[in-house]
Amino acid sequence: RFDTPPFLRVGSNLLPSMADLTLPPSCGSSNAILLDTAFLEEYIIAMSERVIATNKNALRLYHIDEKLEAGIELAGSEVKSIRAGSIALKDGYARLKNDELYLFNVHISEYKNSSIQNHDPKRSRRLLIHRKQIKRLIGKQREKGYTLIPLKVYFKGKWIKVELGLGRGKKKYDKREDIKKREHTIAIQRELKKHRLKKTA
Repeated sequence: RFDTPPFLRVGSNLLPSMADLTLPPSCGSSNAILLDTAFLEEYIIAMSERVIATNKNALRLYHIDEKLEAGIELAGSEVKSIRAGSIALKDGYARLKNDELYLFNVHISEYKNSSIQNHDPKRSRRLLIHRKQIKRLIGKQREKGYTLIPLKVYFKGKWIKVELGLGRGKKKYDKREDIKKREHTIAIQRELKKHRLKKTA
């Protein structure tokens, strides 16, 4: 059995089938490799990613210069709500509190079928991240006035993860340019659709 197969490639957020596994050119037919199928499937499940929520507002308001992954401490009722997609990242941000990194202003709805006391939907939640990364983030935030924004929440195997973006606020000019680009893209898509309809007519 291989501890960490270095040759697996997963190209989708969906759980891949065994047919999606690929071997590098160095592993040709002359070098047959026997793999434990059950182990491989466990490995794929552990490494697969299923996105629950994204923060579209973040890319509109910030230039994202860097991304990093963090774990998050959650109550049982919060995990169940997230599984149901009841989480909103729009107004969220992360900052230091007592030398720990916390996520603020992220709304996780109460779980309706909870048999115990429910959680506060907008409570602060501790993010699980290496101490070295926290120190580096502190330096960057002080140096260039960065803001830490949650970009997406997703399941990585059985664990819930948060992707954070180190962002700088966009100026009005940048926002206007984004709007122009978006309108231009929509206009092109509209023309292409008309062209396809004419061909099929």
